[in-house]
Amino acid sequence: MAAIIKTPTQIEGIKKSCRLASQTLDYITPFIKEGINTEKINQLIHQFILKNSARPAPLNYKGFPKSICTSLNNVVCHGIPSSKQILKSGDILNIDVTTILNGYYGDTSRMFTIGQVSKEAELLVKRTKKAMMMAIKKLAPNKYLNDCVGKIIEPYIKKFGYSSVRDLCGHGVGIKFHEDPSVFFYDIKQKDVLLKPGMVLTVEPMVNASPSWQIATDINDGWTIRTTDGALSAQWEHTVLITKKGHEILSKS
Repeated sequence: MAAIIKTPTQIEGIKKSCRLASQTLDYITPFIKEGINTEKINQLIHQFILKNSARPAPLNYKGFPKSICTSLNNVVCHGIPSSKQILKSGDILNIDVTTILNGYYGDTSRMFTIGQVSKEAELLVKRTKKAMMMAIKKLAPNKYLNDCVGKIIEPYIKKFGYSSVRDLCGHGVGIKFHEDPSVFFYDIKQKDVLLKPGMVLTVEPMVNASPSWQIATDINDGWTIRTTDGALSAQWEHTVLITKKGHEILSKS
């Protein structure tokens, strides 16, 4: 699992695409409120990306039908936007955006809370973001990836009775949508990838609000992944560059 070391030119291109992906989420934030449907969110984001001379990477990727993923409540990831899916007070929503700008990929996602959410939902969203940031802060050259991510995230979220999804992971990104290495959010109990300057990867923990990390893919659409016990699930994502001295979060606007 040899991660790609990006060149300075590639890194500059990836930075610009990541910046656009983050700006896309900034743009859509005022629209995320009770009453809007997720297909409208998809359309607004699609047009925004095109206006900025880029393309949405998810559209038609392995048959995925939309430009973004909208994962609501107990949907872990890969939720498909729909005009029938109307946001209501109490919902939590992940919007996952990946842009292709001048051939380079930028990948990021955020959680949104709609109206008055339960304390349980609010804490899950906040703690998942904190878990992501705790892991990112550990990333640095000559450290093992699992020591920085899985070993950090899993013990933290287990304290609250949560679980890290095991059947999905983060990944290298930049030249392609998905590259090596795989980034796991639980302790895989082994030394994996030794981090080197020039690596670019996503840190995107998927955290279920129950001890069960079990998930299932919707047999009807082949994409939507939900918790099997119906528990809420949250995810945050940044694309991160390993630098000579540490790391840089690229998906910041």
